[in-house]
Amino acid sequence: MAMEIRLPALGENIDSATVTRIMVTVGQSITKDQPVLELDTEKASVDVPASAAGTVEEIRVKEGDIIHVGQVVLMLADGAQKPAAAPSSDQTDQKVEKSQKVERDQKAEKDQKAEKRAPSQAPTEQNLTMESKPQTASPTLPPASSSAVEAPDEPVEEESAEKVSDTAQKGAPAAPSLRRMARELGIDINAVVGTGPNGWITKEDVRNYARSIILNATTVETGRRTVQLSDFSRWGPVERKAISTIRRTIAEHLHSAWTSIPHVTLFATADITELEKFRESVVARTQSGQPKLTVTAIAVKVLSAALKAFPQFNTSLDLEREELVYKHYCHIGIAVDTEHGLLVPVIRDVDRKSISDLSVELASVAEKARNRKLSMEDMQGGTFTVTNLGGIGATNFTPIINSPEVAILGISRASLQPVFRDGEFKPRLTLPLALSFDHRVADGADAARFLRWVAEALEQPIKLVL
Repeated sequence: MAMEIRLPALGENIDSATVTRIMVTVGQSITKDQPVLELDTEKASVDVPASAAGTVEEIRVKEGDIIHVGQVVLMLADGAQKPAAAPSSDQTDQKVEKSQKVERDQKAEKDQKAEKRAPSQAPTEQNLTMESKPQTASPTLPPASSSAVEAPDEPVEEESAEKVSDTAQKGAPAAPSLRRMARELGIDINAVVGTGPNGWITKEDVRNYARSIILNATTVETGRRTVQLSDFSRWGPVERKAISTIRRTIAEHLHSAWTSIPHVTLFATADITELEKFRESVVARTQSGQPKLTVTAIAVKVLSAALKAFPQFNTSLDLEREELVYKHYCHIGIAVDTEHGLLVPVIRDVDRKSISDLSVELASVAEKARNRKLSMEDMQGGTFTVTNLGGIGATNFTPIINSPEVAILGISRASLQPVFRDGEFKPRLTLPLALSFDHRVADGADAARFLRWVAEALEQPIKLVL
């Protein structure tokens, strides 16, 4: 008896994914929990294990398909003899579908014949003029009267006038009803490729063409309206590439956060001259192959203390219940730049870990992100996010809050700046910081105190142990 392998739950609020690789073939014997598919979800790439062992009898998906949780992806045979008499539900569905296709094709042929007959059946202005004259040559022609232009005995469809107009035009072979459907959809019927008999256009052809236009249309959302982009190929060669699931999810998430959260960004600089000397001395003692102490690791540890001092920045706003959810744990997300897009793995219980532990874990999650080995759980549950663009060379920027969090810290590249101290200018290494926060949760003064606390903690790490 055949067994169904269905797509299991992929994670919280994830009900679909794109098939990127099929890892088995028909006839292959597989074991339970063996990976059979690789999927591209909204947040990461995941492998789908088989829920049972057996021989692959049928693969019901293909690469590029978007599949949903609970959908059958494979059929396994366990070696039992299958009854030959009763057709499977799939075979029945295929027969029904084939029968429906035959009916559609037959209807298209009838419409085609009806369309060809339409000019001779519908009297033109010239024919009416001729009929008004005495008829002597042909006794079979009807005399000039109103009955000559009356409707035939068969019921006339509402679009009969459209049929006459359509059939008078040259173009793709399509029934009048489909031409009207194309007009209502704003589609040029002549651009649709017919798959019916003799190249006739079917209803499915029109639908598929409309669907392709929607999928390929590039739009830019501005406020409440959507503006259609120009045809850029008018000015030179262009290339279109499909947006990956991860990139699409990033775009949707950031757009939602930007439009739903009143962002305010504050800037500050921290004098990390002494901190950098300490960091370099630690790096010099680091054994080969061990992760190096980074500014990000230090900043994460500083933030764990800052969030205890300013707990309103470790919350989420529940507008439905009109409550502010205070979280008595500290899980900090780290924005990681990968070739697949921006991913944010979460380091848990930062307040309970040493800076050395954080350095090791930071290196580990960054490597997993770049290799697309993060699980759904690895990117959930964050309470605050840090994004460091200093290594790339950014001097300052305004980070977007990672909803449902209420704040995010951006770190830019440190640089030597002249600082007036003890009556003279001295070169000091300064680190630009940017704090974006949800103004519904915190006021500007609160955010300024929080950011100043973080800056002073970086300048005087002793604050962390006081």
